[in-house]
Amino acid sequence: MKLSKGFFLLLAGMIILSAFDRPSGRTPPVTKPNDEVLVAAAADLKFAMDSLIKVFSSTRGNPGVKTVFGSSGNFFEQISNGAPFDLFFSADLDYPRKLQDQKLTLGPVTAYGTGHLVLWSKKIDPSGAGINTLLDPTLTKIAIANPAHAPYGRRAEESLRYYKLYDKIKDRLVIGENISQTAEFVRSGAADIGILALSLALSPALQQQGGKYWLIPEESHQPLQQGYVLLQHARNNTGAEKFAAFMATPTAIAILKKFGFDHGK
Repeated sequence: MKLSKGFFLLLAGMIILSAFDRPSGRTPPVTKPNDEVLVAAAADLKFAMDSLIKVFSSTRGNPGVKTVFGSSGNFFEQISNGAPFDLFFSADLDYPRKLQDQKLTLGPVTAYGTGHLVLWSKKIDPSGAGINTLLDPTLTKIAIANPAHAPYGRRAEESLRYYKLYDKIKDRLVIGENISQTAEFVRSGAADIGILALSLALSPALQQQGGKYWLIPEESHQPLQQGYVLLQHARNNTGAEKFAAFMATPTAIAILKKFGFDHGK
């Protein structure tokens, strides 16, 4: 029963409803070659991870690295139920540490950066009124990620409650499955404004839309400290070990910084 649940959750997690990573119509296999590196990554890492893999592959000449993007909470459930990922890049440190407690990891949980929240819209410039932009009655749909399993959603809710805005706008909230889908809601016009990851606001997909963003002060929410860990499925997988080691290099740190991630200490 446990295996079948993991199989079901894995298939569900492969469907990423986002313009940033449109599905090809094919579901990645549950089994994989021993030398392939399969990565589960928080949705805010989409563009940073694409760049990291491109540089890693060009310089290391290793087997292919395949990445599935989604919410960290959903990946935690999938990995707990046997999904064959080699590495897990989470939008927080708690989920990897819980996997470590379950003895499903190899080595320590390593911080790779701190994420940031922004207000982003192509309908209105939020830099003037800041967080109070959300009180504008013309903004009828406000997108955030699902607080139940997306760390960016939890931090967004914390920030709204900090500014005593949550109860005032809760009826206008549109909930994305993950932060990437949340960004797609705003990019496509399905929402008027959204609380997004800075890494996505800096991505080509949003920059090309001509939208504006405002950085939400960090004192309004708990830190978005993000981390990664090698999983048990990576045992004897030298490609996965090398990719994990690559994350500590100046090159990888510079790529993460480009996409708005402060280097984790």
